[in-house]
Amino acid sequence: MPVDLNDVRAFMAVAQAKGFRDAARRTGSSASKLSDALRRLEAQLQVRLLHRTTRSVVLTEAGAALFEALNPALADVTRALDAVRGTDEQPAGTLKLNVPVVASRLVLPQVLPGFVARYPAIKVEVIADDRFVDVLASGCDAGIRYEERLEQDMVALPIGPRTQRFALAAAPGYLARQGTPQHPSDVLGHACLRGRFASGVMPPWAFERDGETLEIDPKGPLEVQIGGAAELLVDMAIAGSGLVMLFEDWLRPHFARGALIPVLEPWWPTFSGPFLYYPGRRHLPAPLRAFVDYIREQGATLFGHEGV
Repeated sequence: MPVDLNDVRAFMAVAQAKGFRDAARRTGSSASKLSDALRRLEAQLQVRLLHRTTRSVVLTEAGAALFEALNPALADVTRALDAVRGTDEQPAGTLKLNVPVVASRLVLPQVLPGFVARYPAIKVEVIADDRFVDVLASGCDAGIRYEERLEQDMVALPIGPRTQRFALAAAPGYLARQGTPQHPSDVLGHACLRGRFASGVMPPWAFERDGETLEIDPKGPLEVQIGGAAELLVDMAIAGSGLVMLFEDWLRPHFARGALIPVLEPWWPTFSGPFLYYPGRRHLPAPLRAFVDYIREQGATLFGHEGV
């Protein structure tokens, strides 16, 4: 009895996703259907391909050998089928992105409305996580990263402004009481609202002007984990509790309404903007390919630069 190619595809999807649930999301199927397909394939081959537990799915030695042998061949089959399927079919499926919280706040709101309007058959799942995780190992198709976190074997496509700045700010009331710093060293005498990474590292506050760079380690009444709690830093600064240093784009709405005042603006440091970060495979899943093409096409309109 010939092996059903759909069962083979189910095995490859589960092996790539390292689990039935994530594979079901990516393929638009269900975990139970994928499990049935795996049982049929193992029965026909008379060999166990996966070790299954309630917490994990791991390839057996035979499963790993089959996966390595089939991966390039199945990609060629998929490309051939896509080529004869025609260009009128809309891409469908799930696009799963791992992004830092700041990207979910400042980048994706500019991108996703137009993307989901153009591709209604694609469902986007966003995991906002400021930990440094392996995008593929976490079950995601792509991520957004900054330059210092890019790996050489991945493709990096600009997404967002090409340069950004960290901004220092405080509430008018705080500055009226405590005075306005005139030099970065003055910040050491102020209450400062700080963020630290999930690793526990507390990044210094950096300043630069005319080739001069300064880093200081100020103290203050509040420390939060960078990411989801960053808005608490802003709220505390607006309440007059101290100085805050955060992405300029994050603070700009509060500047516009006068809730916060820019401090030491000539010293604000600049840095490279974010990148869409994905594996450099010849064949990408249709939802990811559509997203990459959309960013390349819309980069100039959305962010004032051309994709690469």
